[in-house]
Amino acid sequence: MTAASGSPQGTGPPGRTADAGTPSSDAARHAAIVPGEEAPAMGAGARVPAALIRPERVAVVVPAWNEQGKIGQVVRKVPRRLAACVIVVDDCSSDGTSAEARAAGAERVIRHERNRGVGAGIRTGLLAARQAGYEFAAVLSGDDQHEPDELERVLAPLFAGTADLVQGSRWLPGGATPGIPRSRRWLTRLYPVLFRLASGAPCTDGTNGLRAFRLSLLDDPRIRLEQDWLDRYELEPYLLFQAVRSGYRVREVPVTVRYHGRGTTKMHWLRDGWRILRPVIYRRLGIKH
Repeated sequence: MTAASGSPQGTGPPGRTADAGTPSSDAARHAAIVPGEEAPAMGAGARVPAALIRPERVAVVVPAWNEQGKIGQVVRKVPRRLAACVIVVDDCSSDGTSAEARAAGAERVIRHERNRGVGAGIRTGLLAARQAGYEFAAVLSGDDQHEPDELERVLAPLFAGTADLVQGSRWLPGGATPGIPRSRRWLTRLYPVLFRLASGAPCTDGTNGLRAFRLSLLDDPRIRLEQDWLDRYELEPYLLFQAVRSGYRVREVPVTVRYHGRGTTKMHWLRDGWRILRPVIYRRLGIKH
């Protein structure tokens, strides 16, 4: 599938001379994330009309591991006026995650036969979406941290032709973090600083799992999601970093991230903190592809 397949004018990958709005120079790459130009307006009502979003072109990917009691809520809350398909990837859960997702109306449930990690789950879902012919994919957390109604915010710039990847940010004006622990607050503030130092892009939230993008990015040889080292928490920051450094138009919009208390995260801070950080370090140093 290519960006030319039903995509709005001026929204192809970098290097196309016909796309005057697509950055390709080093200077453009370092200014690719645009957090402030339209993001507050999109969160406050001056947004692209939802009618512009064509749900038949959108799949929502939800990675999940032992999310019984939450995954059904996530699936049911996805507005079908925004996305025609919800793909839940069950990463070898030991509970009833798959059954609950099906009962809630997920159009497709894929189960890994062994636990492979959230990155592998996202990859599986994205490949399934592309194989099914969808042009855009959005990613939601399976633990009900995100507000599916806010998918409109991350999808609208794609359909307006102003972005290739839209990253949700809890820290932009209009974003929210109800129930956030103090430790999560400073850690999620620190990571964007490190991301900016490595990429040169003005990122405000690089670890938020709510994002949407053109699936044609997966056809770019500079974005190699098939690598095994991306199976855990590495895949999402890798994708963001590579999109920025490859010259794609990356935007941020304000979103909500809810912290439900015990059970909200399965992360181990030292081990998984390194997994989130190492794609930025490795790519900056050219250690891995």
